[in-house]
Amino acid sequence: MNERFWITEESVRVDDVVCLVTRREAGAINTFIGTVREFTNGKKTLFLEYQAYKSMAEKKLRQIGDEIKQKWPEAETAIVHRVGRLDISDIAVIIAVSTPHRNDSYEASRYAIERIKEIVPIWKKEHWEDGEEWIGNQKQTLQGVPAREESE
Repeated sequence: MNERFWITEESVRVDDVVCLVTRREAGAINTFIGTVREFTNGKKTLFLEYQAYKSMAEKKLRQIGDEIKQKWPEAETAIVHRVGRLDISDIAVIIAVSTPHRNDSYEASRYAIERIKEIVPIWKKEHWEDGEEWIGNQKQTLQGVPAREESE
């Protein structure tokens, strides 16, 4: 795959994303893998459903890659986000960032996931044992979550 920023309905593989940023100059490749968790704010999740405005979401993912390149010029980034029905432990997002040194790859990866939550048009419907709800943006999921959980 040539493109490094995409939305897919298919399950995603970490190796496929890591290969897109692997290069001789990189001494570090940081991967962030976001998965579907079973409990959020004490409620048991059965599954999630993600939807995206695909063309805009992919543009925003590329924008995040460009922002990372401006902040960390030696970084290479790849991001994939899955849409559709995802079960507990399924991978929802993979971010891979390669840099010559590890600290930059950590920082850029963290930056990427926070920006995804801020600007990428992806919506999540949480399905619980006692109901369901569309979450307008991914940051709403974190409302009421203590700060230490927010960073996990």
